[in-house]
Amino acid sequence: MSNLVSVETTDGVRTIRWNRPEKKNALLREMYDAAAEAFETGETDADVRVFVLGGTPGLFTAGNDLVDFMQAPPHIGSEDMPPVERFMRALMTAKKPVIAEVDGLAIGIGTTLLLHCDLSYASENAAFKTPFVDLALAPEFASSLLFPTLLGRAAASDLLMLGSVWDAKRAREAGLITDIVPSEKLAGFVNERARALAAKSPGAVRQAKALMMTPSESAEDRMAREGGIFAQMLQSPEFNEAVTAFMERRAPDFSRFG
Repeated sequence: MSNLVSVETTDGVRTIRWNRPEKKNALLREMYDAAAEAFETGETDADVRVFVLGGTPGLFTAGNDLVDFMQAPPHIGSEDMPPVERFMRALMTAKKPVIAEVDGLAIGIGTTLLLHCDLSYASENAAFKTPFVDLALAPEFASSLLFPTLLGRAAASDLLMLGSVWDAKRAREAGLITDIVPSEKLAGFVNERARALAAKSPGAVRQAKALMMTPSESAEDRMAREGGIFAQMLQSPEFNEAVTAFMERRAPDFSRFG
């Protein structure tokens, strides 16, 4: 695995960090491969319950390294999957929750990847920009679909067509990020949130995420879908532990459940 991406797993949290600060964490093909591998192996590792994706202090990522990018321009959807697509697919199909930790620049894919995270916390120094049109390119990572759905067409056009820079306040108001945390406290705060999530019933967390990612359907159909899963989970050992803990007036212990 590339040393330009650091990976650490502690207390059920796998933290994946871009680690190329001298180049503003600009992303190389080997960095995409390393991050994808960290997600892929974490999905099958029962000791991993939550993913955190971050950068280095003051830097999330400046987006693609253009020199590396031009040496092997990626063709998403081609027979030979490029590293960036491997990363995209690993992130967007992750069944376990993903929390983004954004401190400083979040350019290009540094912004669009937030659409595929479950929670995103940013420092007051964060700056979000998608300069695809400025580079005579089209949007990527399904952002042309997901940004209008999340933000509305006008705000999506401000990002994707004008290439405006959004600060953390505007990103939070628009719903792009969950909250703003002071830069010096961000990593600790995100780790606390991740550990709190990792301590919850892993099956229930995965089901909640899966339901929220299920394509749109009528409220009646969604209620029936939820009801079927709810009934199954009433028979689960995790539910039994939750009820037992409640009756015994203690915190539930889900550590033995994968």
